Amino acid sequence: MLPKAMLLDLDDTIISHDQGIDLQLSWTKACRTHLPDYDDTRIEEVIRSIREQARWYWSDPERHRIGRMDLDRARANIISVALEPFNVHDPKLSERIAVDYDIDRNKAVCPFPGAIETIAHLRSAGTKLALLTNGASAAQRAKIERFQLAPYFDCILIEGEFGAGKPDPSVYLHALEQLSVTKEEAWMVGDNYIWEVVAPQSLGIRSIWVNHKGIEPPTSVIPYRTVRTLSEIQSL
Repeated sequence: MLPKAMLLDLDDTIISHDQGIDLQLSWTKACRTHLPDYDDTRIEEVIRSIREQARWYWSDPERHRIGRMDLDRARANIISVALEPFNVHDPKLSERIAVDYDIDRNKAVCPFPGAIETIAHLRSAGTKLALLTNGASAAQRAKIERFQLAPYFDCILIEGEFGAGKPDPSVYLHALEQLSVTKEEAWMVGDNYIWEVVAPQSLGIRSIWVNHKGIEPPTSVIPYRTVRTLSEIQSL
C-alpha cells in the first residue's frame, strides 16, 4: 500500500545523466578538441587522470557539497589538477574542456523510462509529492523546467534555494511540514544510499532505495524496500 506522501530525489532517480551515452567518448571528444597534439594513448592517459582526480574529489562529503553548488568550476578544477602530470598548467584550457564535456553530456540527460508516467500516476492517485534535490538553483531549476516536472509536485526543495541539502535533517523535516504529513506517513525515494536511505531512516522516514545498478548496500542500514526503477514503486 502506498503512503500518503513521497519525497522524491531528482538526479539518477527521475532523470538519468548517462543513459544512452558513452561518457568515455564525451571525454575523448573534449580532450581531442583542446589537446590536438596528443595521440590516442596520451588522450586515454589524460582521461584516466581526470577520472582518478574526480573520484578523489567527489569522495569527500564537504568537497562534494561545495562542488555541486558550482559544477562548472568544480569540473574545471578537477581537470586542471589532472593535467598537472602532463605539464599542462592552463586554467582556461581546463575550463574549455569542461564546457565541451558538459555540453555533450547534457545531451543525454533524460527521464528514466516510465519515471514521469509514474509520478503522474502517483499525483492522480492523490499522493502528496515533494521533490528534494541537491545542487545549485540554476542547474536544478533548468532540469525541472526542461522536463516540465514542477506541476507534479506540492513542494520543491533545492539545496541552493533552501540553504541546506540532503542529508541535513532539516530538508526532510521541512518537506514533511510543507506536505502536512508525519514521518510515518511518508517515504523517501532515491538512489543515494546515504541521502535517501540512511539519513531519512534515522529520522523515522521509510526509505525506498532505487538501485538501478544492482549494487550491494554500502552500509548495514536496510531500506524499507529496494527497487530497480522508479516505476516499480507503483506495485509496492
